[in-house]
Amino acid sequence: MGSDLNKEVGMDSSGPRSRYVMIGGFLGAGKTTAVGRFAQHLVGQGLRVGLITNDQGSGLVDTASLRSRGFSTEEIPGGCFCCRFNSLVEAAKRLTEATRPDVFVAEPVGSCTDLVATVTYPLRRIYGDRFQIAPLSVLVDPIRAQRIFGLAKGARFSDKVSYIYRKQLEEANVIVINKVDLLTSGELGKLKATLEEAFCQAQVLCLSARTGTGLEDWFEILSEENQPHLPTVAINYDTYAEGEALLGWLNATIELKSNEAFDGNLILGELADHLQRRMGREDAEIAHLKMTLAPERGLGDLAVINVVRNDIVPELGQGLDAPLRAGQLILNLRAEGDPNRLEEAVREVLSELSEANDGSLSVRVEDLERFRPGRPEPTHRDGLETAGSD
Repeated sequence: MGSDLNKEVGMDSSGPRSRYVMIGGFLGAGKTTAVGRFAQHLVGQGLRVGLITNDQGSGLVDTASLRSRGFSTEEIPGGCFCCRFNSLVEAAKRLTEATRPDVFVAEPVGSCTDLVATVTYPLRRIYGDRFQIAPLSVLVDPIRAQRIFGLAKGARFSDKVSYIYRKQLEEANVIVINKVDLLTSGELGKLKATLEEAFCQAQVLCLSARTGTGLEDWFEILSEENQPHLPTVAINYDTYAEGEALLGWLNATIELKSNEAFDGNLILGELADHLQRRMGREDAEIAHLKMTLAPERGLGDLAVINVVRNDIVPELGQGLDAPLRAGQLILNLRAEGDPNRLEEAVREVLSELSEANDGSLSVRVEDLERFRPGRPEPTHRDGLETAGSD
């Protein structure tokens, strides 16, 4: 059966198997930075790499960021990997035709779970002659994890959103505590012990994708080990769907123009700060706010900024080297809140940004979509039945 389906989608099973690596984790865990680090590591070893990004909407900051670094990247919009399984395979086909990657690295939607039963097990069953499946890694932001597990005070998600967070960890083969520089050694030790006790099926690693600390052991697992065949987790799809529906998603593409050169890095910082404050007033906890700014006539230049909680300083992960007169801003906002209110907040903040620059900065929204994710409807599900399970 696998060989017949390979022919249908144009997958050649006669060559060596490519490695399939999926790096998951909740919104704001640092997946894209980690994916970029791992991809660069593979390129340094002389391997060809194909990246696959995924989102409920379209126009992803992640895709723009990875492509700006020269990586061959396919984007699957409009649903998670589990619901767009055939699109995942077709994306791998396109990358194969273009560059014949030795390794595919896939970054799923940050609010998606049940990936083993709906993605990696079906991939192994149907396309096992084409892909070698690495263990599933799930990244966590340590501050968010501390709050979820009661180790620190601070704003939390509601119970049904937290249900998705916990289920991601329950199915992980490797749990990666990312951004370890944000915790003291004592705090990190408590968090690691808590995760090891609660999710004993997984190996727990501590690292920082941003600084490069502790990456070697994780990269070795991703490169050398295969995913064990364990029972899949029980998922209550009603609770899962209700949790996703509590999240508001907004993607926007915005044109910025000025008669005078302006500092793009400064503009991104102001916009992130104002949106963060507005989300706090709306009582909408940010899961992840990501923005890129690319000059209109830039040669691959890109500024990238991230906000992963309401009470964190926006982080400019990549900056522009020179002022610009025109550019394209891509804005991705995910928060626990009404998407209509998210749109109101974004439009008002953009208007305030233009006014703050004495009207010299023209701000035009080219495209905007906002929604709540629909109920997950997996294409395949190998393993436990979902009915009546928790």
